[in-house]
Amino acid sequence: MSNHRMEFWNMTIKMIFMLQITTGVLGNALFLIFYLVYYIEHILKPTDLILMHIMTANVLIVLSKGVPNTLVAFGLKKFLNDFVCKIILYIQRVGRSVSIGTTCFLSVFQVITISHRESCCKDQKAKAAKYIGCSIFLLWVLSMIIHFIFLVYTLVKRNNKNMTRNRDFEYCSTGGHNEINDLLYAVLVMCPEVFFSVLIAWSSGSMIVMLYRHKQRVQHIHSSHVSRRNSPESRATQNILVLVSTFLAFYTVSSVLQGCIALLYHHNWWLVNITRLTSLGFPSLGPFVLMSHYSIMPRVNLVWIWNKIF
Repeated sequence: MSNHRMEFWNMTIKMIFMLQITTGVLGNALFLIFYLVYYIEHILKPTDLILMHIMTANVLIVLSKGVPNTLVAFGLKKFLNDFVCKIILYIQRVGRSVSIGTTCFLSVFQVITISHRESCCKDQKAKAAKYIGCSIFLLWVLSMIIHFIFLVYTLVKRNNKNMTRNRDFEYCSTGGHNEINDLLYAVLVMCPEVFFSVLIAWSSGSMIVMLYRHKQRVQHIHSSHVSRRNSPESRATQNILVLVSTFLAFYTVSSVLQGCIALLYHHNWWLVNITRLTSLGFPSLGPFVLMSHYSIMPRVNLVWIWNKIF
């Protein structure tokens, strides 16, 4: 690759990182503030509560992963020591686990919400709304505890002669890894994340099937001049597909690429940068995808919010 072309792609990567950080932090933080202000005088719906936690997790991911990777893209290398590096990785992993888990809660709660009144799930909606806060709190606690165990383990074992595996993230490098550590991480972290992703896909598919059947049952009620494409069922199906496709696409591609980097000794420049960009894809774009479906903005006057804040 020529120097001019390489400079062009380096500049492009820098601009994309800056755009991801800006949209990710501002998008998640702005809507999170809106929810918090709205919560002062109103009762949030269960979906709003879930979205607040998704956005909080996304902010943690964007700040802990996006900022260091952006500094690396601008040429700053190895600017974090081993301890700070482990703390940054800890925040990244907690944010990722909570983001995946709460998105799964959202998807499952949707299934319960739109289930037919005569089904066995008709009494579960109220129960799910009642316990959703406790479930999310428990998810945060478990995620922090599990990743804290790995943090302490690597700190204690970093000087052990058997702990010879180092991981280079360019902005720092961290040691304290061995096969047992990686195996436990796969069992306690990766397997639940895969399970959550499968559950999201299943619940979203179930919602689409239920919406399609409902549309078939009530299509004779719609007036003839209303397009089927613009029916509530069609819009809900499209929103579900956009949300799930965005989530699964970015997290699946990111996980596959991260696995390739872990297995390969020589890391290609393209592989490394595309992995970094895809890992920030859903946290950066997530608030705008979510708000297109679950927005509270029609219920909240922007002038009222501005007056409340300032």
